[in-house]
Parts: sequence; structure tokens; C-alpha cells
Amino acid sequence: MTELTLLRLDPIGIPPYSARGITQSLELIDAASQMGRTVNGTLIDLSEPAFRKYRSTITCTDQQQPALDGVWPGQVLTVDCAAELSYLTSGGSPARPLASNTDDPATRTEGNFTFYRPRLTMMVVSYRTDFDEWGAAVNWQLLLEEQ
Repeated sequence: MTELTLLRLDPIGIPPYSARGITQSLELIDAASQMGRTVNGTLIDLSEPAFRKYRSTITCTDQQQPALDGVWPGQVLTVDCAAELSYLTSGGSPARPLASNTDDPATRTEGNFTFYRPRLTMMVVSYRTDFDEWGAAVNWQLLLEEQ
């Protein structure tokens, strides 16, 4: 069967017709930002590089339930993101491994920039599903944080 989404969640998978029209956000975890000011008022970065991690929210409305039975907070998933990151091609390189288990390329170049879909090791924070019987629609949301 042809894959209907770029997103991959390993080991749970994504059932057909459960992830069309998916949206995925990538944002920094709260601990990534640690700013302070010197006695002269200059803003400086005090953050630890080890905390440069992502939080992701995956949201979708489709016809089928996602494969979330038995998935609990704390479970680790390998996520081949649908969302992209980018960098300046000249002298740059991806900050995360590339998503690589799809037939679709995980990188593309436009002008001076390379866009790529990262592969992140993430932990389930929470999820929810809603079912609209008359609308025959399943709404779901999965919250993840990079390990």
C-alpha cells in the first residue's frame, strides 16, 4: 500500500486513513532557554547545550483511530517527522539524523537552503482521541518530547 503520510512512529506504526491532513509542530523544550543579564545589562545565553531538544505536537482529523492502544506516557518512539528543519547549505549540515525509512527523500534544496525531515527519539508525554460518530471523524493529538 502507498504510504499516506511522511510521518513514521516506530514501533507503533500509523494505520491507513488515520493520518491524512496531519499537522506537526516542532518547538523548543522549556529547559532549552536559560537567559540572564550581566551587571551591564547585556543579555547572555546561560543554557546548557544538552538541553537543546524539541517538543512536538502531532494533530490530525481522519477516518480511523491511530495505533495508540497500549501507548503510555514515558514510552519511547522513533519519530520520522513530517515537519522539516532547514539550514544554510553552504557550510551547514543537519543538526539531527535524517528520516530514512520512507521512499520519499528526507532532504531537498531550494536556493541556498537545505530542508530536511529529522528522525528524533522522543518520549510520549500524553495523547488524546475524540470520535465524531455522525461526522465519521476521529480527532487525535500526540504530545512528545525529545529524549
